[in-house]
Amino acid sequence: MKFLLFLTILFHLICIQALQTSSATTKSKKKLWKEIEPYFTPTPEYKNNYGEFRSPLKFYDETPVNTPQDWSRRRQEISNQWHKMMGEWPEIITDQKFEIIETTQRENLTQYKVRFKWLPDQYTEGYLLIPEEKGKKPAVITVFYEPETAIGLGKPNRDFALQMAKKGFVTLSIGTSETTKNKTYSLYYPSINNAQMQPISALAYAAANAWNVLANTEGVDSTRIAIAGHSYGGKWAMFASCLYDKFACGVWSDPGIVFDETKGSGVNYWEPWYLGYYPPPWENTWRKTGMIENAKGLYPKLKQEGYDLHELHALMAPRPFLVSGGSGDQPVRWTALNHTIAVNKLLGYKNRVAMTNRKEHSPNKESNEQMYNFLMFFLGKK
Repeated sequence: MKFLLFLTILFHLICIQALQTSSATTKSKKKLWKEIEPYFTPTPEYKNNYGEFRSPLKFYDETPVNTPQDWSRRRQEISNQWHKMMGEWPEIITDQKFEIIETTQRENLTQYKVRFKWLPDQYTEGYLLIPEEKGKKPAVITVFYEPETAIGLGKPNRDFALQMAKKGFVTLSIGTSETTKNKTYSLYYPSINNAQMQPISALAYAAANAWNVLANTEGVDSTRIAIAGHSYGGKWAMFASCLYDKFACGVWSDPGIVFDETKGSGVNYWEPWYLGYYPPPWENTWRKTGMIENAKGLYPKLKQEGYDLHELHALMAPRPFLVSGGSGDQPVRWTALNHTIAVNKLLGYKNRVAMTNRKEHSPNKESNEQMYNFLMFFLGKK
């Protein structure tokens, strides 16, 4: 009798814990909006301040964009121009499924080590985390130097894939493990000695292929797939979500959302593994502060001809995105983000461009919770 009573009490305790966990991870839309609403308002100093950036709401020949129909043509112009400058993508790989290498049970999640093709001639390995909940679920692709960090096997506060899976998202963690080890840091297609795409664009292409294999996975709602990353992964997530419009939204943690040579190595788009590709051997081509000396590849051309990354941000409209800003992306970045706000306004949308700020480059518990709330609001239960 006592044993039966013990089992009954234990059962109730388990049920209470489950309810508490559920209530903690499935906040109401109203509550989530109350928490994230401040992220969409520029600070007073930067409200309606567009800086010195060239407006995306003008064609390259200076013709103004006045209507949504104009924007459709202008958006295509921006996309075409950046792909032309960075190198055209190969055909997207749309018909593959994950090869499962190993399976591990983690609490209420199943973790699969998976393999898939992310370049036409190259496979990668990553981790697919699937919650036990039934039905179609939203999903997030996380990107970093290697896939282990995002599943909780790296530095603290970077376990994005694990935490979002605990909140009911299917997550796919991928990274450039081999190139991180050999310090070439990116993807080079068809080869590192003869890359036909700027490496950051090759990373975006690889993420597009990851989107497709994830969309083919049972239980994933393909209309609710986001991409998120920090630092190097933030750059990767930004280029991927901007250049591939099937991503429902993006979270970019302190990538350096515009060119800024005063930030030294944190916003180093001139490096040969981002936008400054040239065939190796590579030497260091930059100073920690000031103008870049001896930069090669595409980067000098972009700077000389007045291009900046705010044009790519505009390709997100009307899809929402969050800049989780740190030391590299402080409130002054609103001068760039205001241009995408203007595009969204033309299209009849508001509250699509968000930014939070912290002093340090590294994410923390607060910035991560802000990111999770953002994703749950836009991709959670409808």
